[in-house]
Amino acid sequence: MRKILISGGKGIRKVVDFFYPPFRKYLSLQLFRYAATGAANLAFDWVLYFVLYNFVIRHQLVHLGVVTLSPHIAALAFTFPVSFMSGFLLQKYVTFTASDLRGSVQLVRYGLVVGANLALNYAGLKLLVDFLGWYPTPSKMIITLLATGVSYISQKKYTFK
Repeated sequence: MRKILISGGKGIRKVVDFFYPPFRKYLSLQLFRYAATGAANLAFDWVLYFVLYNFVIRHQLVHLGVVTLSPHIAALAFTFPVSFMSGFLLQKYVTFTASDLRGSVQLVRYGLVVGANLALNYAGLKLLVDFLGWYPTPSKMIITLLATGVSYISQKKYTFK
């Protein structure tokens, strides 16, 4: 499995690096890779959130026995594990490939950074949707964009250093 991930990472890196030359003056290769893979994972997350919220959950409360989730929070809870793993794999095998840290250490650190972003997403959705009455999908997009800068610095300086 590891060989497949390494090989897949190399293939994705080649595709991403192909588009790098016009951005060379403005971004380091690592930042470009982070932006490209992050944007791809972000788009995947947004589409998954939209589909779950609108077609699976269908704007309904989700009853889980002892707790009931509002539809926008339920969609967040269901999309999180998927985008978490896809994001980690992209960062590990495409963006931050020079890290000497063990994969398990990287995963734990990545989890801590993403956990902070999840808390930010939760609080942001509660504020924008529940208190300000904004639509859930655009609210999710706005919050995610704000968290991206903090995430890059955290991943570079902490998770994959």
